[in-house]
Order: sequence, then C-alpha cells, then structure tokens
Amino acid sequence: MVFCAVALGAAAQNSFPAETNIRGAKYPQITSDSRAIFKVKAPEVQKLQLDLGKKSDMVKNSEGVWEVTTDSLSEGFHYYSLIVDGVAICDPASETFYGMSRMASGIEVPFAGDDYYAVKDVPHGDIRIKRYFSEVTKSWRNFYLYTPPGYDQNINDKYPVLYIMHGGGEDQRGWATQGKTDLIIDNLIAEKKAVPMLVVMVDGNMPSSGFGMEALNVFENELKKSVIPFVESNYRVKADSKNRALAGLSMGGLQTLHAGVRNTDLFAYLGVFSSGWWSNNNELSGPQYDFMKNNAVTINKNLKQFWIAMGGKEDIAWQNCQAMMGKFDEMNIKYTYSEYSGGHTWPVWRNNLFNFAQLLFK
Repeated sequence: MVFCAVALGAAAQNSFPAETNIRGAKYPQITSDSRAIFKVKAPEVQKLQLDLGKKSDMVKNSEGVWEVTTDSLSEGFHYYSLIVDGVAICDPASETFYGMSRMASGIEVPFAGDDYYAVKDVPHGDIRIKRYFSEVTKSWRNFYLYTPPGYDQNINDKYPVLYIMHGGGEDQRGWATQGKTDLIIDNLIAEKKAVPMLVVMVDGNMPSSGFGMEALNVFENELKKSVIPFVESNYRVKADSKNRALAGLSMGGLQTLHAGVRNTDLFAYLGVFSSGWWSNNNELSGPQYDFMKNNAVTINKNLKQFWIAMGGKEDIAWQNCQAMMGKFDEMNIKYTYSEYSGGHTWPVWRNNLFNFAQLLFK
C-alpha cells in the first residue's frame, strides 16, 4: 500500500502549510478564512476519513490523492487522526502529540486576534526535562520545567512556582508543546504582566487508574512527598504557600480541586480549567464537599485566588462545573469564575493560563 503526504503541485490559493507539519510537507494547509485542506496520496486505500472532532469523508481523485476541506476552525491547536479503512492513524505529514491516550496528529490554526503565544523578540526562558525517583510510585518519573529568562544568570534570585497538570489521555508534555507555556509566560514577563516564575509541568498519570479517590490520593502524595520536595531541593524557589500555585485542566482540574483544596497551607493560588466535581457521583464528590464545608473558613482565609474557568456551554465539563459552583455558593466558598468560548480544547486552556498567570504572586 502506498501511503504518503502529498508534496506535489502548487499550494492552494490563499492558503499555506500548517506550522505543525513536518519539515517540507505542503499539506495540511490553512486557508485565509481558517479552513484546513488535507491531501493524502493513498491509491490502494478503500476508504479514508479525517477525524477532527467529527469525522469527514475524504474524496479520492484519479491519481489516488484523497482530499477534504474543513469548515472554518477555531484558533489554536487541534488533535486529528486519519481513519484508514476503519483504523485511526497519525498523518505522516504532521508532527505527533500525545493526546487521546495515544500519539495523534495535531494542526495549529493561527490566531487572528491577540498574539499572546506568538514567538516574539523578547527574552526567552527554557523548557527543561528533569528525571526524579518517586518514593510514592517507586519508579523513575519526569516533569517538564519552565525557567524564566535570566534564571541561570541571576544566581541570587529565588522564584515562585506554578505547578500545573494536563488532562486525561495526555501527560507532562502537554503544557510544554500543545500548551505553549514558555511563549505565554515569556511574553507576559516581557510586558510586565506576570512576575518571573518557574512552571513545573507535572505528570498526573498515577498507577491507580481513573479519577477515583485512590488515584487522587496517590497524586496528592506524589505532589507533596516527591515533586515539591525535589523542586525545592534542586531549584532556587521560594518555599512558602504565597509563592506556590497549583492548576490543571480537566483531569488536572480534578487533581487541583482535591490536592489544592485539601492543602491550602501549601498553595495560595488554585486554577481549575474545564473541570468540576461530578454532579451524578456523590460517592466521589460528597467527601470533597464535606471537607470544604467543614473547612470553608480556612479555605477562604488561605487562598488568594480560587480561579475557575470554562470553555463556554460547549465545554463537556460545563454542567458539572455549574453544579459545583452552586455547591460552593451554598458553602460560601469564595471563587472567581471566567469563560472563554471554545469548548474542551487547547485554545481555551492556553487562554486560561494567559489570564491566570497574570494573577499570581502579586
């Protein structure tokens, strides 16, 4: 079977290769009105579909080239797959990203509005990968670490830390690659909208599967007994609650709600993106609400920011989040709510980080 990305012929009028393409690949392309054009040469394939949130049939021409043009796409990053005779695979023309619990293709749609995650002529920090041995999981693990511009030169300076978690089906690479954390924080620091900080991108995948209490407790212990002590022993950071923040998206938001709310003596800032306790699972949600009700005064006193954000009504966590905030209101838990339309997607979470980071450590 011949299966390759089309690299022949002129690019479509008013379109250009996506920045997420592998080097030299002409497709997929982005049009001036933010549609995406996909072309794949696979003459022996019987059926080819594009899965970009919804499945679209591709059409094959006489030369064995399959093509489809999408509707206008929202700005930012989107996962996608090619479905070849019923089997989902990565596009050989695209860079791959760990998402949906597997490697998938991704396409980046330029943002016609603000340029807060664009590469600019400003001082840039670093993304580092650090291995550590976890006494909690008894295994070698790693996290991704953003250090701000000047970290290696300003050896007498100490920095606050944001610990941030990915969603289900992703890992610690998510915020570094799909999330563009370094560019967002670089640009905010350059504009003096955020203070220089370290960002620790934690692997939230624990040996205990799922989102149950056991998995949440293991993650809480990993954070408290492994990650934070390692960071504070090996990097120049300010080691008190007012200089620690915890945030996460989706699954990472649940981990923030659990580990953050139960440890407001460790974190003065909590960010919950596209998440909320399940309204139909009292076995899991009930103990969380009971803890908050019994500790409402302490939670309100210790937290400088309890920031909750959703991707609008199209976000799959919308209903759970609304029900959760209703519970918070009943318990007089103080929080700030924000919305950015876009559903349960990386464009929303990039915007969440952009806004949340400006509130930290001030």
